[in-house]
Amino acid sequence: MPDSLFIIIEALIKGVVFIIYLLTTAALTVWLERRVAAVAQDRLGPNRTGPFGLLQPFADVFKLFFKEDIVPRDADKFVHAIAPIISVVVAILLYTVVPLAHYIEIGGRVIYLGIAPNVNVGILFILAMTSVGVYSFTLAGWASSNKYSMLGALRSSAQMISYEIAMGMAIVSVVMVCGSLGTNDIILHQSGWKWNVLLQPVAFLIYFIAALAEINRTPFDFPEAEQELVAGYNTEYSSMRFGMFFLAEYANVATSSIIMVVLFFGGWQLPFVDWNDGSILTALLQVIVTLSKVAILVFIIVWIRWSIPRFRYDQLMRLGWHILLPLAILNLVVTAIVIYFM
Repeated sequence: MPDSLFIIIEALIKGVVFIIYLLTTAALTVWLERRVAAVAQDRLGPNRTGPFGLLQPFADVFKLFFKEDIVPRDADKFVHAIAPIISVVVAILLYTVVPLAHYIEIGGRVIYLGIAPNVNVGILFILAMTSVGVYSFTLAGWASSNKYSMLGALRSSAQMISYEIAMGMAIVSVVMVCGSLGTNDIILHQSGWKWNVLLQPVAFLIYFIAALAEINRTPFDFPEAEQELVAGYNTEYSSMRFGMFFLAEYANVATSSIIMVVLFFGGWQLPFVDWNDGSILTALLQVIVTLSKVAILVFIIVWIRWSIPRFRYDQLMRLGWHILLPLAILNLVVTAIVIYFM
């Protein structure tokens, strides 16, 4: 088979697999959210659609497909339609530089288990995509011609911009330790016991808190605050346009978790295990290790939602600008000094 044709087929297969993975993890995250919420509130949760209610997220999707798509009379029709698409596309594109495992060898060819895991600016791509994500919420709120939607959009913009700076500095600390912007290189640098969560615990704490704010999860769910904003930026959305925002929110939970696994928990690496032999069995085990770490982080994020009350808005801003940002700068400076002298 010619190399060019092989590359095209490989890219198509990887793309389909990752989209299926993204949709499946989003559905499972919705199910996990409901089960954890049920346990936290001492109730049953979904238990009718499929075993243990596992088919409930798919039933929700089918219901949304048959809902009427209502667009406000004064809304900007084009922008109102494009905003939820942006949120889903950003969630999908983030996976292009995130590997689930290292590589496999088939017929003398090396196939890396990521769409583009060897891009040497993968971290910059992740930062760029997370920055683009705010446009979907801002455009949705502005185009809806609704005061609650607009307030939710403004809150989302201020919140994401405020926490992106601290998040970026936490990532820079990891990049300095690993000496590369490539996601594969960062994972390989954490072989053995050298997970960045041990080398950069402060950076991990900053990143985790900032990630909760970036994906609008409790205790930072101000853009969707039902108590005062009804539903925030998606108030005027229905049918599958609302479904796309719903999908993007839970896809972003899984995406943030896998990025944390790559940056701080060694990706597919296990302490003191060297298994980069290119076999299919090893690759499957690496995928299982990666997804297990992702599942633990997703559970923690869901658990936090049902355990911690929402902050006030001034507390949100104060935490971002007065605590996380100075702490991120201090951690960056200390990291630079330690690397210079070591």
